[in-house]
Amino acid sequence: MLQIVVTGASRGIGWDLVRALAAVPGRRILALSRNGDRLAVLEQECRRDFPGTEVRTYALDLSEPLPAGFDSFLTHYLDRVDVLVHNAGLLVHKPFAQLDRADWLRIFDANVFGAAELSRALLPWLCKSPRPHVLHIGSMGGFQGSSKFPGLSAYSASKAALACLAECLAEEWKPLGIAVNCLALGAVQTEMLQEAFPGYQAPLGSAEMGAYIAHFAVEGHRVFNGKVLPV
Repeated sequence: MLQIVVTGASRGIGWDLVRALAAVPGRRILALSRNGDRLAVLEQECRRDFPGTEVRTYALDLSEPLPAGFDSFLTHYLDRVDVLVHNAGLLVHKPFAQLDRADWLRIFDANVFGAAELSRALLPWLCKSPRPHVLHIGSMGGFQGSSKFPGLSAYSASKAALACLAECLAEEWKPLGIAVNCLALGAVQTEMLQEAFPGYQAPLGSAEMGAYIAHFAVEGHRVFNGKVLPV
């Protein structure tokens, strides 16, 4: 039974990613997000649509320290972690001159520090998997040499940090047999994108991208490790 953890699962790509993963029977999926109400709906839908898969949810705000009860919850639900997808993220569209320290900390807390802390906390579970994969969901905004857009300096910098962290962990955890990769996504039609850029129409929807990420999360580490791949 493949055991998978997905963050940022309450909407957009994360929501569709969980559903794409759950469509294959015999998996155990833990979906995380700070929005507990939306997670409850996701869990109900997955139970209805994919009865052959176990989907559980846990309300978790990765911009805050991990709660004391989280480790106990993991112990009761998961034997190991085969796949960990860091999809949670915060996008702030604001000119650089208007960004203050609180903005930078809020963005890096959500997009980098939370992912780093969760990876560290789940390391013992990853080590129990015969072939674990940690997948960071980055952005083309944080991909070196790509076109950059005004108003996304903090977001893009945080995604660049997440991509570099994937490269560093891939090397550091290579002796443990843990593969770590990063997918640098282009624009995807999600609620977060619409909130930041009203009226913009992206070439791909979250269902299409969620299906692609689901496949890569399960199979990509057979070919790649320590890679930041533009999508």
